[in-house]
Amino acid sequence: MDQKIKFGIIGIGNMGSGHAKNVVQGNCPELDLVAVADVNPDRLAWAKENLSPDLACFEDAIQMLDSGLVEAVLVSVPHYDHPRYAMECMRRGIHVMVEKPAGVYTKQVREMNEEAARHPEVKFGMMFNQRTNCIYRKMRELIQSGKYGRIRRTNWIITNWYRPQCYYDSGDWRATWAGEGGGVLLNQCPHQLDLWQWICGMPVSVQSHLRFGQWHDIEVEDDVTTYVEYANGATGVFVTTTGDAHGDNRFEVQMDKARIIVEDDKLSLLEFEVSEPEWSKTTTQTFATLPAKEVEVETDGENPQHVGVLNAWAGAILRGEPLVAGGEEGINGLTLSNAMHLSAFLGQKVDIPFDEELYYQELMKRVATSRRKTGGKAVFSDTSDSYNGSKA
Repeated sequence: MDQKIKFGIIGIGNMGSGHAKNVVQGNCPELDLVAVADVNPDRLAWAKENLSPDLACFEDAIQMLDSGLVEAVLVSVPHYDHPRYAMECMRRGIHVMVEKPAGVYTKQVREMNEEAARHPEVKFGMMFNQRTNCIYRKMRELIQSGKYGRIRRTNWIITNWYRPQCYYDSGDWRATWAGEGGGVLLNQCPHQLDLWQWICGMPVSVQSHLRFGQWHDIEVEDDVTTYVEYANGATGVFVTTTGDAHGDNRFEVQMDKARIIVEDDKLSLLEFEVSEPEWSKTTTQTFATLPAKEVEVETDGENPQHVGVLNAWAGAILRGEPLVAGGEEGINGLTLSNAMHLSAFLGQKVDIPFDEELYYQELMKRVATSRRKTGGKAVFSDTSDSYNGSKA
């Protein structure tokens, strides 16, 4: 009989329940959901009724971790508590998968990563399900192959996050410094920020213009325009908002010998006949256009999303197979969002790495005056409003 991992979930809200359904429906055959924890009795009652009457339900996550019932746990609670519960798992030798984002500020996530380093026996993963998308995997492969030379410019405009005011009014934790720790960057965009650095690498500086409550009655950012610089001299722009009624999602990378675009769930590749530096130095045509051709790109067509991440995690636990995303990688995308916030807070360019203590102090100033007076501690129940990784 094939081995199954005794699996538990902390936070059985929208995201947690989506993962739970995948497991009980047999989409993750090496995971056996045996326990869930949530402070909301209604969610526990829902779990008993809709998942399994034999499911062990706990109002206290630590009690679940100490019960001896679980070998692996998925953490799907509000952002501030992600590192806390991940570290509690690690200290007990329990494998842990963390929902995005890794946390609210890099200082706490760095502590989580340091704890993980002390427990190499624990398989620590991050739920970056967009990394399973064949389009982004192929884009990364093309860029990092070296075939097309260096990156010159990256541009990502992702403005198809439209949210009306009623979305923000649906919970007092929404779009508050104390409840979520940020707005569109921390709630909607963690996957894109992760993909941006995973595919193109980390920039060395950030200059960001954030509008706080520009389009909604909220205290956090709902409009972002960011300019970044890379170590090789390349530049990049990241634009996002929840205020555009009909937005776009276009990711473009210009390279020495190619232009690569992901838009409308399609990957397009324009190959240059020669590299731009060579063409610029040798052409005698004043207004010439560099000869290029569209190349059809083949992918494996696979896009298993959340199921793929969980199944890879199970394979890592049972057979030492690779994770989709190691948990320690969660700090990278969060570094970008923290740097964007800090740049806007200070009104200046921010170098990476930045002063993490300064960021924490600036964040806590805003938490102290937040509409939700929780001192940076959010409610326990999962606050994500959709299971779809692109619609948080």
